[in-house]
Amino acid sequence: MINQKLLVSGANFFASDAHINPYYTESPIDRTKASREHSALVDCFRQAGIEIIQVPPPSDCQDGVYTANWALVHNNTAILSRLPTARTAEEPYAHETLTKLGIRCIIPPSPYLFSGQGDSLVCGDFLFAGSGYRSDEPAQQFAANTLGLQLIQLRTVPQLDQTGQPFINPATNHADSFFYDLDLALAIINEHTIAYCPEAFTPQSQQLLEQIPLDKILVDHQEAIEGFACNLVSTGQTAIMSAQAPKLQAELQKRNIQTLTPDITELKKGGGYIRCISLTLS
Repeated sequence: MINQKLLVSGANFFASDAHINPYYTESPIDRTKASREHSALVDCFRQAGIEIIQVPPPSDCQDGVYTANWALVHNNTAILSRLPTARTAEEPYAHETLTKLGIRCIIPPSPYLFSGQGDSLVCGDFLFAGSGYRSDEPAQQFAANTLGLQLIQLRTVPQLDQTGQPFINPATNHADSFFYDLDLALAIINEHTIAYCPEAFTPQSQQLLEQIPLDKILVDHQEAIEGFACNLVSTGQTAIMSAQAPKLQAELQKRNIQTLTPDITELKKGGGYIRCISLTLS
């Protein structure tokens, strides 16, 4: 069983003040509804047999609900994140929270960005890592070396501007993507199976993924980008996943994996979903 223990916070301060990814719009966020969705997700995690550690969200942090970006945790060691400017207030809070839980915390080398579990997904001895938007390759290599994992360095396709060039997000001053974090393009189903959207990746990364000796489920592009299909949490027996991804749900059920599909509308307005609101501790 994977994802046996998760760290979650809450949607108390969820907002859209800084549009730090393509999913943030001028559409108002209903914080009360977001909190109800968060509670429903936590209930689904518990229904799947997952132990939940819940902490208050960091004060006045619009993205503090997305705990997956706080660190990458493996074998009781956390590689702490270095986040975009709009989220840096979360960093000391994450450090303090994980330290109190008895987890060894390591800061990645400066000045490299590192988006924690959002861009770094462990599957057995592999570390699938995204770069180019929220994480830099040296930080991913540092994480893999520190944790004793084999790095699979990947890149997703960029968001393009009206001239066909990579769009630079003015809120982060970095290139942006509808798959800005890897967990929007790839999911870990169990220690032998991944699900991913081929069209989300550059040709070179597609070739690399094809060569990995794991069972692979290919995810429909529309389900990935509109339904957040890959942004799921799987224990290997039960997957808590999008209600808007029937093709992926059918593939999981063929493999005798049960599915729970809570309805989410508000939390996705921040470009986050089920995987994003949960940090795996073990």
